[in-house]
Parts: sequence; C-alpha cells; structure tokens
Amino acid sequence: MCSDAAAVVLGGPARPGGPSAGLPWGAPVTQPAADGSDLALAQLTSGSTGSPKVVLHSHRSLGAKTVQMVAAHGLGPGDATLVQSPMSHISGVLNGILVPQAAGMNQVLVDRWDPEAAVRLVRDEAVSFMVGPPTVFLSLMDEAGADREALSTLRLVSCGGTGVTPEFVADASSRLGAVVKRSYGCTEVPTVTTAAVGDPSDAAATTDGRALGDTELRVVDPATRVDVAVGDIGELWVRGPELFAGYAELSQTEDSMENGWFRTGDLGTLHPQGWLTVVGRIKDVIIRGGENISPAEVERVLESHPSVQQAVVVGVPDDRLGERVAAFLVADADLDPQACLGWFTSQGMAKFKSPELVERLESLPVLSLGKPDRSALRTRAAELFG
Repeated sequence: MCSDAAAVVLGGPARPGGPSAGLPWGAPVTQPAADGSDLALAQLTSGSTGSPKVVLHSHRSLGAKTVQMVAAHGLGPGDATLVQSPMSHISGVLNGILVPQAAGMNQVLVDRWDPEAAVRLVRDEAVSFMVGPPTVFLSLMDEAGADREALSTLRLVSCGGTGVTPEFVADASSRLGAVVKRSYGCTEVPTVTTAAVGDPSDAAATTDGRALGDTELRVVDPATRVDVAVGDIGELWVRGPELFAGYAELSQTEDSMENGWFRTGDLGTLHPQGWLTVVGRIKDVIIRGGENISPAEVERVLESHPSVQQAVVVGVPDDRLGERVAAFLVADADLDPQACLGWFTSQGMAKFKSPELVERLESLPVLSLGKPDRSALRTRAAELFG
C-alpha cells in the first residue's frame, strides 16, 4: 500500500482552502546555462512488444511542449496534480515536473499506484488535474464508490491510450463531475494532440484531440507514403517544436524520419476540422484470412455493451487463417461471454472482425504505467486456443 510517507508534495504558496505548501520555491532562474538545442533528457520508450529505444529530447522540445500544455489545460497556481507515472516515463517528466512547475501549481508524487491512498490524497491535497490511462481512473472511481465528495476537487482529467472510448469518457465525466478528455502522445512527441480549454466537449470525448500551436499532422499510406484522403485510415506522421532530437542509435532515427516528419507507427484518421482519432498500432493490426482488423475498433464496440467496462483485443497466430481474434473483458459478473459475442455480431460489424474467443477477467494484466499488457494477453489467448 502507498502510505502517506510514500507521497511527496511539491509546490508553491498554500492555496486558500487548500493544503499546506510543500517544498518552498527558490529564486527563478533567469539565465539558464544550457542552450535550447542542448540535450536535456534521455529516456527509454515503453511498451509490451519490441526492444526499448533511447529517446533524446532537447531543452527546446521539452520547453515548447510544457508551455503548450499549461495553456491547453488552463492550469495555474490554484491547481494541484496527482502523478502516478514514474519519472522514467515521459508523462511523469512532463506532467509531474515540467508542467506543474511552469504553472506554479502543487504536485503530488506517489511511489506506486494505490487507489485507496489516491482517493485520500485527492481529497487532502485538493487535486484538480490528473493524467493517466483508463485503468487508473476506473480503479479510482471504484475505490471512491458512491462518495462523490471524495473526488469533488477534480476538474480536469486527460486520458491517453487506445482504450479511451466515448463510453468511458461519458461514464467518467458523470462519476467524477469533471471534464474528461482524450489525448494522444508518445515518448518521441509527447501529448501530440489534446482538446484545449473552450474546445467542443463532444470532440474531446469522441476524438484524441487536435494538434496545437505549430505542431503539424499528416496521415499517410504506409506503403506508398502518400497522404490519404481526409477521414481515411493511415499512418500518423508528426512534426513540430516538441519533436525529439532523435534516438541514441542513429540508424533508428533514420528509419523513423522522413524529410523532418516523424513516422509514429500509429494508425489514425484526421477529421476535416483537424481532430485526430487513433485506431491502433500498425504492428497491432490483426490479419485474419487476408482481412485487416483494427483491435481498437473491435474494443470500442465491445465497450459500448452496457455490462463491459474494458476490452482488449489481440491476435493469435493461426496456421490456416494467419491470425485469430481473441477478446478479454472486464465486465459485470453476470455477463455471459457467448451472449456478448452474439450481441457483438448484431452491431453491424463485418463478420470477419468478430472475436472467436471471449473471456471475462476480474482485471487486466497491466504494464507499470497502467496500460494493458497485450503481450501477456496474447500468451493467454494462445493457451486458450490450444
């Protein structure tokens, strides 16, 4: 359990009605010793597949994103954030250190995620802003239960990951009484898209946001490297001031860049107004009998079932079809997986996208940041298929 001693509060002057100040602020640094192009951070990528890469960021790239996010989230000295991401992750660095310090707000850092301790810290430290995957907020809401006052100080929640569905946003918004929005980013280009203060709430719930400032997006056919039509699915390319300086391994940088554009490896669509919807990773696409299946699309349909809280869909190698489709659900105890499968086929989805295996779990295996561990689920699916 995360005890009080495991939570560190950093911040400035005490807010009226809020908690006591944490560590005192020092004098502002007005003459930095580093140049903007100097390297500021070397960080490993995360994920459940593939070997990690060492990502290099400059002071300029981190500074540009920090200023952009403070403005987009509307943060200031009256806010406080609870950070569950470790400092070994770009979200921990950005949302746990840089953004709070630039906004002059308190930050509460915990050594590991514990929902019971988190509910107490949200209340005691008047936490108003949090960033994380859906699993973090589902456990937070479950722990708080019907006690809406326990989390009443939260006003803004930014969720990332392919499991952030409109249904989750609507449910979390209602239960938390806060603005809940989707965001998208990666270690190489943190928080590429999000909804800013004043943006339409429906766009914040149904898309992964839009690029802000000088950040640019393209959606490209991975094979031809030609831009696809608006609304069509392709690989997301990004360039802008927050773009990383490269990988420590030069060949990896060369493989990921195209004339100043970073090829993210993520699949998405751009709407006419510039809103982005990420539908999955190129490497996560399931190819069943020659047909491409986006796990995120299948997950969104499954999570629209009233008894399903979370869904993760993975592919399993198959000698005849190439891959088979397996779905793992966190759902109400009385959910019949086979009945859910029948419901799925009634939603107008193409038959080849239908999972061949549906299993209900009490909880999903997760990585250290709360993202579903798809590698573990692929192993589990392979065992079940036999």
